[in-house]
Amino acid sequence: MKQLLQHIKNGKTVIEDIPTPTPREGMALVRVSASLVSAGTERMVVEFAEKSYLGKARSRPDLVRQTLDKAKREGILPTVQAVFNRLDQPMALGYSSAGTIVALGKNMQGFKVGQRVACAGGGYAVHAEYNVVPRNLLTPLPKNVDFESGAFTTLGAIALHGFRLAEPQLGENVAVIGLGLLGLLTIQLASAAGCNVLGIDLDPQRIKLASALGLEAVTRQNAESASAAFTANRGFDSIIICADTKSNDPVELAGVIARDRAKVVATGAVGLNFPRKVYYEKEISFINSRSYGPGRYDANYEENGNDYPIGYIRWTEGRNFQAVVDLMAGGKLKVESLISHRFPIGEGVKAYEVITGKKKEPFLGVLLTYPEQKTKEERNVEFPSAVHRPSSTVKLGVLGAGLYANSTLLPVIKASKSFEPVGIASSGGLHAQHSGKKFGFQYATSSEDEIINDPKINTVAILTRHDSHAELIVKALKAGKHVFVEKPLAINSSQLSFISKQLAKADNCLLLIGFNRRFSPLAQQLKSSIVDRQSSMYLHYRVNAGYIPLNHWIQDPSIGGGRIIGEACHFIDLITFLVGAPPVSVIAHSLPDNGKYSEDNVSMTFTFPDGSIGVVDYLANGDKSMPKERLEVFCDGMVAVLDDYVSLTTVKDGKKKVTSGAQDKGWRAEMSAFAESIRGGGGEPPIPYEQLIGVTRATFAAVESLRTQSTIKVSG
Repeated sequence: MKQLLQHIKNGKTVIEDIPTPTPREGMALVRVSASLVSAGTERMVVEFAEKSYLGKARSRPDLVRQTLDKAKREGILPTVQAVFNRLDQPMALGYSSAGTIVALGKNMQGFKVGQRVACAGGGYAVHAEYNVVPRNLLTPLPKNVDFESGAFTTLGAIALHGFRLAEPQLGENVAVIGLGLLGLLTIQLASAAGCNVLGIDLDPQRIKLASALGLEAVTRQNAESASAAFTANRGFDSIIICADTKSNDPVELAGVIARDRAKVVATGAVGLNFPRKVYYEKEISFINSRSYGPGRYDANYEENGNDYPIGYIRWTEGRNFQAVVDLMAGGKLKVESLISHRFPIGEGVKAYEVITGKKKEPFLGVLLTYPEQKTKEERNVEFPSAVHRPSSTVKLGVLGAGLYANSTLLPVIKASKSFEPVGIASSGGLHAQHSGKKFGFQYATSSEDEIINDPKINTVAILTRHDSHAELIVKALKAGKHVFVEKPLAINSSQLSFISKQLAKADNCLLLIGFNRRFSPLAQQLKSSIVDRQSSMYLHYRVNAGYIPLNHWIQDPSIGGGRIIGEACHFIDLITFLVGAPPVSVIAHSLPDNGKYSEDNVSMTFTFPDGSIGVVDYLANGDKSMPKERLEVFCDGMVAVLDDYVSLTTVKDGKKKVTSGAQDKGWRAEMSAFAESIRGGGGEPPIPYEQLIGVTRATFAAVESLRTQSTIKVSG
């Protein structure tokens, strides 16, 4: 399928062929008929992408600070690589479209194939021939609302939410400052609600458009005198600012034309230096409107499909979408006259030449249109230039093409002569297409099953979200594939049992988890220094993990498993590697979460079969500019300190030895060991299964200990 993309690194806006996405659970696949280009949000993205590196840095000083902190911790080269990798990721543009449902994912109730719908949401309702959209971001289109009008639904909801925040009453006076697309939708909504509405704009042509809709509007020059006459010198009850300007003039004007204790709502991006005198004297309330309404930015609502009870939240973003299409169906919200440009998707780049001013012509509603005939759904894209390697190499298929894949694992695969990249999949198709082309795969697809069942592939790497790991591992093992899975192995005991049973049946199929730290050169050196130890060890691993917001997917127990299961497993594995056996018990304690954290300031004490003790302090409340990891080991009269995989210091008999170099956390060595095991016939796994499974069980036991405040035995 064709999709419009923005490359942040070089500033190019392009149309590319992408695998048609596959609808996940709770989502629908929609064949798009029309999508609306945002002259605000999308223009800002394009203009940012077109800046030089220096210009990008100047416009985002917050990201520059994060980059400098990372460079202090990890060094300049890894930081530069990470920055360029992020810039290299293509961005899908668009957030408002309309079309027809052609397929439904699992548990997708309330919609059916063939249904006409409006679609919303960045990353979902994108400019592409097909969209995959979650349940709560879909709205049925009435028969008398065409697709072009339906494509305005999301922007209409932004206008409607801003209007609702003003809480106007029937017969009140409402001013709308800025009569661009958002403003012209807002004044229609205010009029439909029974308000007396006056529009204000700098452009006389916008005034004419408002008049053509039967609404009253004036130029900025006449705004103050017209407002006094319009309100009988009382001032407006509500002022909604829809302008898009860095100037403070809209905020200043709002204060002048407002009545005592009026409300001012900003839905547009404007300067926010308030004139204190007038806002203080009139005690004006100011609100910044946030997008489409309640539910926006809540993954539980938008991605997981959980609605808010109507008795508590009447107007969610989904109900705002429905209200907008109902107003269109009733003839109270008219958008046809607001369309200034139409471009077929194949010429979509021209739309951005218009909204960024490269084409010197006035514009308002800019639509992208799509072929009316049913286009063929292509689930994969082939790359003929891919290099085929000797039969002795590992034939690799990859599931997942996110940031970890692109920044860490795929560069290792590309640099290795031991692997032949065959196919790569991501459910949306976009990231698979980009990564497939960049890292030399033969094809990209949106179908996981295509990778797993491909006879050319003998090894599958699973780099998807944590909740999918267990099911994909079992499917790949059943298909006779070797499996590499990024941590964690599983997020609950039933998943782990599922894997263990299939692993017992696997015939010469290897399973490896991404516990890369045990393969790092310094960890290997530390292991060699204690290989002949005669006594138990004490190990203390301090992890400055950094804060992750509570709404991040990794914090969701059903998706990410939480941070102990999802990340702390790395550190439990390293102490397991050094001891040589998995833990037998654990007791864990945590700092109070206080509404900010989620069991991610934790001290876990593990005991091992030989009497060794390992303490993992996993902390999210520190400063990220400090190094992330530090391990101290005490054993047989020796002390060893491993600092962030940059240096290893050992002291014994008064003699000190320091080994240091560039940070190396072992990814290359791990994948090399995996390839060697596969080529050796799939006999000995790089990580013993009792450790791989034992560490996973230890994470479950640590969470149980934390919640029961008791010592938990790690079941075997």
